[in-house]
Amino acid sequence: MVRLAVDFENPSRVWWESGGQELWDGIAEGFDGNAILIDESLAESWLAEARKLPGWEGGPEYAPHPVRLEQVDPEDEILY
Repeated sequence: MVRLAVDFENPSRVWWESGGQELWDGIAEGFDGNAILIDESLAESWLAEARKLPGWEGGPEYAPHPVRLEQVDPEDEILY
């Protein structure tokens, strides 16, 4: 399992306004809206689509993309 999370440090709205919001809403439905815990293969598939949209690249070095992928320690108890 991995976590996809909105990176609030990425200030650009281009990706969100170019179809990213709809893409995110499609996968985040039923979660709190800011982060989701999903299977790694599903996350990679979603990221492949996210990368196709304008604005995916170009954020600051510390937050290059509007959504980030985080590895989840299997020992952690995470409730979503």
